[in-house]
Amino acid sequence: MALIKWSDSFSVNVVEIDKQHQKLVGMINDLDDAMRQGKGKDVLGKIVNGLISYTGTHFKTEERYFDQFGYPEANSHKKEHSDFVAKVSEFKDGFEKGKIGLTIKVMDFLSDWLQNHIKGVDKKYGPFFNDKGLK
Repeated sequence: MALIKWSDSFSVNVVEIDKQHQKLVGMINDLDDAMRQGKGKDVLGKIVNGLISYTGTHFKTEERYFDQFGYPEANSHKKEHSDFVAKVSEFKDGFEKGKIGLTIKVMDFLSDWLQNHIKGVDKKYGPFFNDKGLK
């Protein structure tokens, strides 16, 4: 069963960004499935690395549009992105060094952050981008 089920409540009404959000949701679900199936550290590590890499790609997409269209809340939004990257990087380092395991607590953090970020902060830019012609 999926940890996060995609629904229209996640849509920011920008096709490119919605597709990226769907992929991120899928990656978190894949990580959760692998963890629950007791997959080895190497498999989990590959999924974590892919998630981190793709998150960076996604954040760059959003931030490019912030800059292009002069989004007024860009600085606070970028700060949330950098805080998330720092937190996940800490988790990745601890995981790779064997200091922490992939736990329900970590999955809850990833799931909660992504859902709250999309439904809260990201939803704010949807109408702004739409008004600028980005759909």
